Amino acid sequence: MNTITIIGLGAGDFEQLPIGIYRKLKDIKACYVRTLDHPVIEALQQEGVSFTSFDEVYIKNAGFEGVYEEIAATLLTAAKQTDVIYAVPGHPLVAEMTVQLLIEAETRGETKLKIEGGQSFLDPIFSALRIDPIEGFQLLDGTSMTIHDAQMQQHVLIAQVYDAFSASEVKLKLLEKYDAEHIVTIVTAAGSSAEQLVQVPLYELDHVATLNNLTTLYVPPVVDALQRAKEWRTFREVIATLRGPDGCPWDREQTHESLKKYMLEEVHEYLQAVDEQDDFAMTEELGDVLLQVFLNAQIGEDMGYFTLEDVLQEVTQKMIRRHPHVFGDAEANDVADVAAIWQEAKAGEKDEQASLLDEQYRATSSLQTSYNYQKAVAKNGFTWDDVSGAWAKFEEEMNEFKVEAQAGTQATRVDELGDVLFTLVNIARFYGVTPEEAMVHANAKFARRFKHVETCARANNKTIKESTAEELESYWQSAKQKERV
Repeated sequence: MNTITIIGLGAGDFEQLPIGIYRKLKDIKACYVRTLDHPVIEALQQEGVSFTSFDEVYIKNAGFEGVYEEIAATLLTAAKQTDVIYAVPGHPLVAEMTVQLLIEAETRGETKLKIEGGQSFLDPIFSALRIDPIEGFQLLDGTSMTIHDAQMQQHVLIAQVYDAFSASEVKLKLLEKYDAEHIVTIVTAAGSSAEQLVQVPLYELDHVATLNNLTTLYVPPVVDALQRAKEWRTFREVIATLRGPDGCPWDREQTHESLKKYMLEEVHEYLQAVDEQDDFAMTEELGDVLLQVFLNAQIGEDMGYFTLEDVLQEVTQKMIRRHPHVFGDAEANDVADVAAIWQEAKAGEKDEQASLLDEQYRATSSLQTSYNYQKAVAKNGFTWDDVSGAWAKFEEEMNEFKVEAQAGTQATRVDELGDVLFTLVNIARFYGVTPEEAMVHANAKFARRFKHVETCARANNKTIKESTAEELESYWQSAKQKERV
């Protein structure tokens, strides 16, 4: 099997080329090169080295993925006839996708590789910027990065920022997290005689003239926590600080039990924001819900029981297990198929001896618990054939409650009223209505209307107690009419 020898041309000009690499290149007569646009190429051509470049491949392909795949395929085809020399900018194993594709081919047994060194662009960039990578740094590809990749507390180097268009794309992604005034550095030809460092505010990134294939963008760390508030890590640090020895006395005293009421309250406030279609309020209320999640996770970590990573692992693995039609080979053509797949996966996670009611209890809501119980047993056939049976049961329980309301004890009234509410929840299930959501909606509606009644009473210089029943009814009907407009 013939060999593809991959040689790194270094990060800058001819003077930076390692002597061993120079000697090897000088001894060869012909060589494939990814691009002729490199300072070393002209000097080597004067030494008599002939290059076959892939620059035309860039022109005819719409995206980089196609470019890299065609280059790799061409090299693999050539290697079937003879040994091949392939030279790339920098170091072959640093930010060089064509080499990664060749390595994959070698793994499949399609070729044999020999990789020679070459200075990567990282060392001269670290020197030019005077930064220590041990502090934490990232190397990202500007053509494929997402804003989720960039860690604001680290030194971020972004390669493949070679023209105004690519710079504009990177800028727009970074602006999703970073402040527009955040100072970034455009590093060109680091370590060479043509080295250039240009500092600009992030919003001016794509207005700089010096952008080429030797350009790397440096985004320095953001120190101020307020400026990196869009980072999950920052929020976690804030919560840990609040719970720490020098933190907030209130936060340090909280327990899972003490936070239960706040979790329920924040969820209800979010549901109200959804009902009101208030995007700003939804953003705020989801943040409050998230605060409860992080606080409880931090308490678990402080007590040594579980961490936020355990929470993430549990829910991530659950989502993957229960979506085999997305992450596996199962097929789902509609929502009904998805529901069946979900239930099958969920059933496979449970102990065969477990009750259908296990994990359905909700300490914060008896209404939700009732709904969960009846939904769980109904899925396994413990239900009426249609809603008429539920309506008949409701009428039966209501009559029994009326009897106890007139002549029963407090205990029997509680018992029978519970049965009435339980059957109402079952009716709601038949109609696809979540009783907890319906109750939240009803409470919010009552609050809106009653506040209108209070406003009307004050407008007449009266309190609620001082208003007549007729006046209050008029105000209430006014509130209802206002909602219809």
